[in-house]
Formats: sequence, structure tokens, C-alpha cells
Amino acid sequence: MEALYMDVNWLAVIVGAVAAFLVGWLWYSDKMFATKWRMGLGQPATEHPMWMGMVAQAVATFLLAWVIGITETTDAIYFAILIGLMVTAIVKANGFFAGKSKYAITVESSYILVMVVIMILAHAIF
Repeated sequence: MEALYMDVNWLAVIVGAVAAFLVGWLWYSDKMFATKWRMGLGQPATEHPMWMGMVAQAVATFLLAWVIGITETTDAIYFAILIGLMVTAIVKANGFFAGKSKYAITVESSYILVMVVIMILAHAIF
């Protein structure tokens, strides 16, 4: 149980989570992929309240950063990469089951990989 919080570089976890969340904010903005992504979901391009999704994303991003932090303390960074690939595959599968466009699935799954890279880099820097 101590491995979940002992020796974890919390600065890198927090910086990685915040950086990945902010990249996600840009990623899913109209400046990048949002318009075509929403079309791939079958949603109109109008804005709608997304606070529940933002809260869930913030929690999930922090948890992923924490997992990356734990793998860093145990020299199991390849395990972190495997976790990232697994989450990416699950997001892809869910997208296919939901009938999303290939573009929407690619936007969502590639963001997971970007998050993992950002979080690993945060640990390399801090």
C-alpha cells in the first residue's frame, strides 16, 4: 500500500496532470480537433455545458499521472507505456462500439498517448 504514495514525485505528478489537462483543453478546442471530432460523434458544433466531463477528465488525468508516478518510483516505466497502450485500445474499442467516426476515435485515442508522453516527460524533467 505504501507504494501508492511513498517516494512518488508529487511535483512531477501534479505538473504532468495539469500540463496534460491543459493540452486536452487545446486538443478538444475548435482551434484543433473539436469541430470535426463533434461531427464524428454526431453532435452539433454548438457549445454545451461540459462541466461534468471536465471534472471526470481532471480526476482521470490525475489518476493516470499518479500511476505514471508509481511506475517511475519502481523503474517500471515500460509498464506505464503498456498501461497507456491498454487505455488507448479500450478507448478505441468503446469508440467503435459507440459508432463514432474513425476521426473521432483517432482524436480520442491519440490524446491518451499524448497524455502519457507528457506525464513521462514531467518525471524526466522534475
